[in-house]
Amino acid sequence: MHEERKDDAYWKDKLTPEQYKVLRKKGTEAPFSGKYVDMKRDGTYRCIACGAALFNSGVKFDSGTGWPSFTDAIPGAVRFKRDSSLGVERTEVVCNNCGGHLGHIFEDGPVEAGGKRYCINSCALDFGEKE
Repeated sequence: MHEERKDDAYWKDKLTPEQYKVLRKKGTEAPFSGKYVDMKRDGTYRCIACGAALFNSGVKFDSGTGWPSFTDAIPGAVRFKRDSSLGVERTEVVCNNCGGHLGHIFEDGPVEAGGKRYCINSCALDFGEKE
């Protein structure tokens, strides 16, 4: 995959204000406010900005944090960036195709699934049910 290079005006026009704030300005939606927090259907979560497949529903789990959480991403779908914006070191998760900010990855996920927790904003995602 490659990062799509689009200018700011393109993203402001394509995305809702909340999506733009999260995906392009590295914002965070309020906990427990996203439509995918409690989603339990089978399918694929995609980047709302570019449509790239990011996470399969089989790796989604209830972390109790208020954001959709996954133990792993689809291989090659995301990349990581160092984030020290809040005065603490975190690892940002971005879409490998368009570079949109999705959330962060933490080391407090289920041990039996590798210990990773991809903490992802619902508004950065689109969902397609498995047929």
